[in-house]
Amino acid sequence: MSSTLADPRIARGMERQNALRQTRLAAGAKIVGWKVGFGAPAAKEKLRLAKPLVGFLLDRALLLNDAEVSLRGWHKPVAEPEIAVYLAHDVAAGADEKTARAAIAALGPAIEFADIDCAMDDVEAILSVDIFQRYVVLGPRDATRAGGRLHGLTARVARSGRDVPVAPDLESNTGRIVEIVQHVADVAAARAYAPDSSSLPGRLRRLCSSMQATTP
Repeated sequence: MSSTLADPRIARGMERQNALRQTRLAAGAKIVGWKVGFGAPAAKEKLRLAKPLVGFLLDRALLLNDAEVSLRGWHKPVAEPEIAVYLAHDVAAGADEKTARAAIAALGPAIEFADIDCAMDDVEAILSVDIFQRYVVLGPRDATRAGGRLHGLTARVARSGRDVPVAPDLESNTGRIVEIVQHVADVAAARAYAPDSSSLPGRLRRLCSSMQATTP
């Protein structure tokens, strides 16, 4: 079991998140990946987290690049630049760094749409609503970034046509991508999150972490 579940806030939140996930799967949705949030050092310090929080992505959340989304009924909508990590094969719990790195087939940009609908300092509540996840747009996969290779990769983020500052180190707000892959694989395999064989225990195929990366 992932050591992060020793935190009672996370254990309770993941149990509630699992119930939400099972309800949506029973309604016909399919898991297409995993998401990571609150990985920046300041966020982890504020919430007293050792590692980022983990949620799930559903097929119904995938949007095309030119899609339109109604924000009617949303509480506090946000669009966040992300890095999408694509894996060539499953990653089991307890995988070492070499194994996790070898599984990364590509990286790509993504934009996540989230709705801040609970307190930002309540870890259990944040997990229970799947870390505010609503939709995600996935950009093209870059297979030259296999293994999580970021050398020479830069990011550009614009808001209303104007560039906004971006940290030159794309992992500064996320943590190391390889370590995130290891962490999510551990959490996905934990019994408190995946209690039955239909819940993809121990399997990790795609995840999004919080920074959009684009090649120059």
